[in-house]
Amino acid sequence: MDQSLTPKQVAQAIGVSEASLKRWCDRGLVRAVRTAGGHRRLAVEDVLEFLRRTGRRPLNAELLQLPVVRSATNLTLEDSIRHLTAGLIAGDEELALRVLFDLYLAKTSLCDIGDRVIGEAMRQIGEKWSNHDVEPYQERRACEICGHILSQLRAVLPTVPESAPLAIGGTLWGDAYRLPTLLVELALREAGWRAESLGTGLPAETLCAAMETLRPKLFWLSVSNIESVPAFLESYKLMYERAQQFNILIAVGGHALNAEIRCQMQYNAFCDNLRHLVNFVAGFLAAKHLAV
Repeated sequence: MDQSLTPKQVAQAIGVSEASLKRWCDRGLVRAVRTAGGHRRLAVEDVLEFLRRTGRRPLNAELLQLPVVRSATNLTLEDSIRHLTAGLIAGDEELALRVLFDLYLAKTSLCDIGDRVIGEAMRQIGEKWSNHDVEPYQERRACEICGHILSQLRAVLPTVPESAPLAIGGTLWGDAYRLPTLLVELALREAGWRAESLGTGLPAETLCAAMETLRPKLFWLSVSNIESVPAFLESYKLMYERAQQFNILIAVGGHALNAEIRCQMQYNAFCDNLRHLVNFVAGFLAAKHLAV
């Protein structure tokens, strides 16, 4: 988020005195910058990082421009899944927003939010769709709502430094599922990568062009739908060869990649979930640090 906040706004939002907030800034507990006139200003993402680190909850989230629309509920993970599933089926974006941002403020990692909460909620909705307990529009709307919320979460994540390794990814032509690649982007950004989802339904040629132009350290491919296995494998081989050419790690994942398809592919990592991916890239960062 670009807009900064005054110490008074932040103090009112979290329920402390302005003098206390300024002391925390001076001690480095909350990051603040000075304007040309010498006034303190705080970025929303820095305030949010402070709240997560200290376990505080905002008393007035609106002052922080955060989409946390009610007070914290302290739900268990199981309760969160139940409330999120119900909210998504009903099209209640406000409820879904509260559940996911409350989890984030409670220090739940984006890996767990994606794997254990959003993933499970969407699995349950998909099962209900298969059993004709929800309409197709409700499942599609649930995906759209989650996409909106993930965009808002991305806006309040701490800024990743330019020196961080770059990761890019997306989905191939015929695969329009947005949520997996959006979740990968957020999980990698939380893990310290400059991650950028390129989008969905892209030709292999343009993904190869992105690798050549941007030269990332990591390329991810999310695979939720395959229309033609031979065409998919041909496109994937093209991308893998380009990744090899530029020494780019390639990670793949998605429920459409069964064992039969995977045995015909080459990759650096196959990830069943976001946690596997983050653990894989953590090893890369550790190796890079040791090499310095």
